[in-house]
Formats: sequence, C-alpha cells, structure tokens
Amino acid sequence: MRIINWEQDSLYTTAVKRVEFVSNRVSYIVLRSHCCNIIVLNVHAPSEEKTDDSKDSFYEELEQVFGHFPKYHMKILLENFNAKVGGENIFKPTTGNESLHQDSNDNGVRIVNFATSKNLVKSTMFPHQNIHLDF
Repeated sequence: MRIINWEQDSLYTTAVKRVEFVSNRVSYIVLRSHCCNIIVLNVHAPSEEKTDDSKDSFYEELEQVFGHFPKYHMKILLENFNAKVGGENIFKPTTGNESLHQDSNDNGVRIVNFATSKNLVKSTMFPHQNIHLDF
C-alpha cells in the first residue's frame, strides 16, 4: 500500500486544478487530463421523506453546478441520490434493462429525469441477483 502525501507528490498536485465545496450536499474536483478536464461531482440528495421543496432546491443547485462546466469536459457523478430506480419501460432508454427494484420512488424519478436531461450514461446495465434486494 502506498500512502500519498498530496503536498509533496507533484504528479497528483499538478492533476488537481480545483476543489470546490458548493454546499453540504454538492462538491466537485476538477482534474487535468491529456485530452480534457475530468470533473468528479460528489452529491448527496435529500432522503425520500424530505419535503418536495428541499428536493427541488437540491436539484436546482445540481443543475446550476452541472451547467457551469463546458460540455466537452468529462463528468463523473458520484452520488447518493437516496433513490430507487425501477424497471419501468419508460425509463429503460436511460437506465438500461436491469434494476433491483420494480417501481421507482420520487427520488428515482427525479434522478432519471436529471440523467435524461443531461444525456448521462446509464449505470444499471449489468444484471443483478435478487439476493441483493433489501426488503
């Protein structure tokens, strides 16, 4: 195992262009690469039980941050959307054929709508076994 000292290792410090903590729910790091910048966004959405206003506020903030970056930069979204994305046919072009859940909850619908509006790559392409389901 190698422990990295960020202050002393020039390979890593030259790759990091910027780190931004937008709020307690949204942060990102911009990394320099060979062909374009890589933007890694880390988000934590309000839970399903929160009010629609808090969820709307979160997605407005996410839209602003996401829209701030040039389209040609690579964007990676690390997330905890507190969402259940189901296998509804209407979502399959965005989510793929595989899902752990039968039905989407409100947060699931919100993240699919966000992903669709931003042409994001689907992440549920691989089959899951039912042993992973939480009941």
